[in-house]
This record gives sequence, structure tokens and C-alpha cells, in this order.
Amino acid sequence: MPTFSNPVLPGSRPDPSICRVGADYYLVTSSFAYFPGLPVHHSRDLVDWTPLGHVVDRPSQVSLTGLDVSDGLWAATIRHHEGTFYVVVTLARGRRGSTTHLFTASDPAGPWSDPVALDAEGIDPSLFFDDDGRCWFTACRDAAEPEVTGPGELWMRELDLHRQELTGPTYALWYGAVRGAWVEAPHLYKRDGVYHLIAAEGGTEHHHAVTAARAESVTGPYTTDPRSPLLTHRHRGAAEPVHNVGHADLVDTPAGETWAVVLGTRPTDGTHTLGREVFLVPVEWTDRGPVFAPETGRVGLSERLPAGVAAPPAQDGRPVRDDFAGPALGPEWTGLRGPTDHLVFPLPGEGGLSIRLSPEPLTSTGTPAFVARPQQHLRMRAAALVRLTAPAPGQEAGLVVFQNERRHATLALTVDGDGTRQAVLTAVDAGISTRLGAVPVTGTEVVLAVDGDEAAYAFHVEDGARSTVGSIERPFFSTERAGGFVGVHLGLYGTSGTGEGEAHVRWFEYVPGRD
Repeated sequence: MPTFSNPVLPGSRPDPSICRVGADYYLVTSSFAYFPGLPVHHSRDLVDWTPLGHVVDRPSQVSLTGLDVSDGLWAATIRHHEGTFYVVVTLARGRRGSTTHLFTASDPAGPWSDPVALDAEGIDPSLFFDDDGRCWFTACRDAAEPEVTGPGELWMRELDLHRQELTGPTYALWYGAVRGAWVEAPHLYKRDGVYHLIAAEGGTEHHHAVTAARAESVTGPYTTDPRSPLLTHRHRGAAEPVHNVGHADLVDTPAGETWAVVLGTRPTDGTHTLGREVFLVPVEWTDRGPVFAPETGRVGLSERLPAGVAAPPAQDGRPVRDDFAGPALGPEWTGLRGPTDHLVFPLPGEGGLSIRLSPEPLTSTGTPAFVARPQQHLRMRAAALVRLTAPAPGQEAGLVVFQNERRHATLALTVDGDGTRQAVLTAVDAGISTRLGAVPVTGTEVVLAVDGDEAAYAFHVEDGARSTVGSIERPFFSTERAGGFVGVHLGLYGTSGTGEGEAHVRWFEYVPGRD
């Protein structure tokens, strides 16, 4: 039986939501404080995904200024109804829901509308279009009586599509299957006249799980599915290759199958650096409700292809080289909290990317001169050919392995007060910088590179010969050590205390290794 490899969307792409229009599938994931925000992907087979663009691509839509990397845009839902695409999402500040935004578009590739702020508290909003054309908004929030019901509550109001506002009474739907655990990520589905409420419980780490309830009426009352959790890896051992499974969204295929996209992680020796990734799981409907992964009961690294997909499609495992031919960065590249005017491409007559050095450091919650892409493979190499133009003391530019503003590492070209050019490796931990190594460079352009594997990230300079500057243990960049909700991003940056200076990146390449 032909199979595909999970995850179908590797790297930090958590909280997947999916919809289908005809033969086309569209998927959106969380983006936090990265900008552009809310990446949209497209597929024809559920396995091979192509980036289309972003829902949030204009600073006028949402302000991310001042936010921690793990705040920002959380857990969007994408749906389609009568020619219009809808995305609802929470803007989080201080790890709590701040504002709920509704975006619309006629084309999922964009442009998307300016958002409408909905009168909704909590996080993880979702939309359900019933057979009668009414639209129902669901989300999760703090329960009014947590000592009685548990800490979280799933709730509902009707969404008036014409006025784009919530209307009518509020319905408390469900408090979850696991008392004492927070219930979140609600999605509604209707099957044979029965409403199925799928949710997540146990947090987004080891105890993450998919749970469910059902009702005869859309507004309830909802009864807990006694099989809950319907999908979890909380009971599996450390050798299990996929952990933290949850946050499911379902989609029906033209062939009549149902599949779920879920998030999960691939830890090594108890820590993971790639973030929460998108896995694809078959679902079978029974009289009792949905059965996830009916043949195995788990999310595997290999799974049968969906019906109608004749051969395994090409999945992401090929080297990528970007010569920055322009006129804009590809959709896989993002910055922090907003667009930066410090990137210019292509350079006249020679191509490549110019980075105007910024006084905004990577340790700030501002918008530094920084672009990056998610690390997608445990074993990989990232490299760039970099030139620091007319360097002066206090200027630096190069590669960055970025977990968050308080934990990352840079391999940068710099110049000392006596004019000596160097490539310097610096680690930032809890916002404090430590110089780990340096090698002199003689060329005007040098290759800066990082190789990652199960043990460490090793940093190198190629300047006529290859020199190792130093290495940092892999768990240093893990979510377990750093906290937050994001995985490692690999990218380019440039800073200067005076805001003067410029660097030139002729190319950047990302080469997956064999995991």
C-alpha cells in the first residue's frame, strides 16, 4: 500500500485548521509575532502543501509591536461559505486572549480584508455553517464556576454574516471530558443530523489530547463522548517518535473519506526544537462518532495515502537555495512584528539581498532587521554568502538560529577597533549575550554556516578554508528549555548601534539531512 511521510507540514506550523473547496484544500496555522502572519497553504492531495501567502500582510491589519514572540496570532480557523473565505483568530498579549479578529477574502491567496473585531472573549475561535445557512461562532474562555465545572468553558453565539457581528444569546456548550484540565480548540461538525464538538484538553504539551461531545441541537446540551480522549499520545513511552498530539480539525475528501490535521512534536531525548508540526490522520465515522487512526490508534511517521491519490507526492525534503532575485521575499520568509524597511532586493547589477543595519537588536520586542524561515529537519545545514560593506566597530550581520528574543545564537561578521575582521559566535540566554568563539576572516565575502543534528548546532566559516567557530548543544534551543510555543527559525539579520552600515547576502541555502 502506498504511503506518505508525516508530518505533512514540518517545522513550526502549529494549530492547523483546514477547509476544502471542490478539489482544493486550504490550511492555516498560528504565526504568533512573526510577520507576515497566518500563513495559508494549498494542496490537492492533503499531503503535498504549497504556501500561498498570508492573511495578515499589512501592518494596518493587526499591530504586533511590543509582543513576545510566543504572543500574537493564535489558533486561527479557516472556513469557506458561498464564495467567501473566513478566518477567525485570537490576538494574544501576555499569554492571554486580547482581541478576536474576523478576516474575509474571495481568494485564499489574498488580499484579505482588514479585520473586524468581534465581541468575544477567550481564545481559539472557530466557525460552523449549519445546513440552514446560519453561522455559529465558538471559542473557549475561563469558566464562571471553575470549582464546579472545571477551569475552561466552550461557548457559542451566532455570527451575523451581513453585519459581521455576534448576535443573540450566549450558550455555554461544554466543560470538557477531563475535569481539572483546560478545554480549548473547539470545532463543530454535523454528521447524520448529530452535532459533534471536537476539542483539545490537557495543554499543548505531553498531556495534549483530542476529546469530544455530541448533541441533537447545535446549541446543546452537549454530552461527553465517553471514549474521550479519542486521540492522544500521553500514555505512550519516550521512544514514541511523535508526542504532544492534539488540536484536530477535520475535512471530508471528494472520495468520501475524512481526514484530520493535528499538531504534534518530534522530540529527541526529551526535547524538541522544530516546534509543533502538522500531521495527517485518517478518521472513520461510526455510530459512536469519529474514530481517529482506526487501524493503529496513533499518529505515525508513515501513513497510507488518501483514496484517489495514485502515488506518493513529492514532500519537502529537497535543498532550497534563494538568490533573492526579487521583487519580494518568498512566502516562507518572515520577520518579527511587522515589515522592515531594512531589506532591499535585488541589488542593482548583482542581485542578492541588502540588509541595512538597524539599531533594533534581536533581544528587543521591536522590528529588527531580520528575516527567517522555520527549521524543518532535525539534521540540516543552513548557509549564506555574506559581505559586510565598509564595516565599522559596533556593526554586525550574519546568520541567526532564533528561538525567541531571549534565547538565540548568531554567527556574525564584525570588525574590531583595530580593523580586524572576524566571524563571531554569540549565544543569548535570558537576554544575556555570551561570546563563544571567533575566527579572523580575510575575504570580503565569506560563507557563514550552521549544521544541526541530534546533539548540537555547529557553526562554521568558509573563507578559503573551512573553520569551526564553535557549537551549542541542541537542547539549548528547545521549547522545553526556552518556554513558549514556537520552534527554531533560521535566518539573517544585521544590527548597528548607530543604525548605520549595510550587509549584502548573495544567497541563502537550506539543505535537509537524513533524519
